[in-house]
Formats: sequence, structure tokens, C-alpha cells
Amino acid sequence: MIASGPAALDEDLGVLAEWLASAEVVAPFTGAGISTESGVPDFRSPGSPWLTNQPIAFDAFVASAEARREAWRRKFAMDDLYAGAAPGRGHHFLAGLVATGKAPAIITQNIDGLQQAAGVPEERVIELHGNGTYAACLDCAQRQELAEIRPAFESSGRPPACPHCGGIVKSATISFGQTLPQAALQRALALAGASDLFIAIGSSLLVHPAAGLPVMAKRHGARLVIINREATPLDEIADLVLNGEIGAICMRLAELSGDAGRSINYS
Repeated sequence: MIASGPAALDEDLGVLAEWLASAEVVAPFTGAGISTESGVPDFRSPGSPWLTNQPIAFDAFVASAEARREAWRRKFAMDDLYAGAAPGRGHHFLAGLVATGKAPAIITQNIDGLQQAAGVPEERVIELHGNGTYAACLDCAQRQELAEIRPAFESSGRPPACPHCGGIVKSATISFGQTLPQAALQRALALAGASDLFIAIGSSLLVHPAAGLPVMAKRHGARLVIINREATPLDEIADLVLNGEIGAICMRLAELSGDAGRSINYS
């Protein structure tokens, strides 16, 4: 492992730029840390609003109308905190990797939709934990738009029901106790296994099974790079660890990466 401190960061970024240039299949993997620059709070920082608006566990949500009511209240309270959030430098850097063909797709634990907003086609974003920008019926899977759900919920105080089948409607995120979407998980496993460079960005690497993807990629022969503000449990097996502000690291990396950094708009 090569661990970066302030004096060594530029040298380490140069190493990573060389690895990017030589890589055939890059697998980017993102967590909440890539979106904090955009104003989206992470889960573990002191004072995080998630501590007072914790997601309701899936079993409780399904079992109780009162739990569903509280879950929707918390959902909209959190949405208001980062309404209007725009993609950050990390999102734009990864969009460049997809646009230039280095990365077939981006694996993410995030639910904010900012990677798509940075220009990555929806089918190129593998969302392990779902998407919080819309809702879906748990019975018939019909998509529901939040812009229609919220006024009715705030007017009546009743949790939404599916207009098509009457089923329970839930934000299209994966709650604690809910099974990960198997199609997304299989796509993520396939990309991790095929990659020769796996880059984990802004993830604590504590939440499983997602945190097993870097380990799998490493076992299949990929170089493992971790970019994060703090240490992670997988730093010891990584080939390169860069600690610092993710947006600044990604912007500098884009400058060093030639074609991988083109088609990026940091405005």
C-alpha cells in the first residue's frame, strides 16, 4: 500500500494517473463522501441530520401505517436540506471516465441521483441502495413521482398508496432490512470482477455486501485505490490510498489524466 500525506499527494496522484492511462476496465465505486461537496450530508459525520431523521427499518415500514407516515415525514425533511444540490467535481470526473470509455459503469451506494445529473446515462449507474428521487409501489413496482406524492401527503397526513393496485408506496431506496436489488448487485459483481483498476471514492467501506466489492476486485487481480477523507478498514490491502478533500483530488486527477479528464465541466 502507498499511503498519501500532504507532501506526497501530488506524487501519488501522478501514480494513479499512470494507472488510469494503462487500465483497460476501471470500476469506480462511490459512497456518501463524494456528494458532501454538493451539500448532501453523509451518515456518520458529527451533527449529521441523518441522526435525527434516521431511515425507518423496512419491516417496521411495511408493518405500520404510523411508521410509514413518519418515514415520509423524515424523507421530505431530508430532501429539503439538499434541495437543488448539483454534481460536484468528483461526479464530473467520473462522468469523464464513462464518456471516454475507461469505465463501463459507476457503482454507487448513493441515492441522490447526482451521478446521472453529471451526465452519466442512467443505465451506466449501478445503484446498490436504490434512488431517493422517486418512489415505487412495493407490490406492482409502478414508479411514483415525489412531486405528486408530497402535496397529497402533506395535505392529508396519510402515507401514499399505489393508485394502480392499492399497494404500499415507498421511496425507491433500499432500507435497513430490505434486500438489495439483485440485478444491480450482479452487475456490480461482474464489473468488479472484470476490472483491472477499482477506485473506491468517498465510502467508509463499512456497509456490506457493498464493501465486499473492493475485496473481490483485488482478489481477481485489480489494483485497488481508495480515495477518502478518513481511513477505512480496507486501507491495508489497497495499492494506493489518498486521503483528503475528494473534490480537489478528483479535479487534480482530471488535470493529470489527459483523455480521462476531458468532457468534464467544473463550472
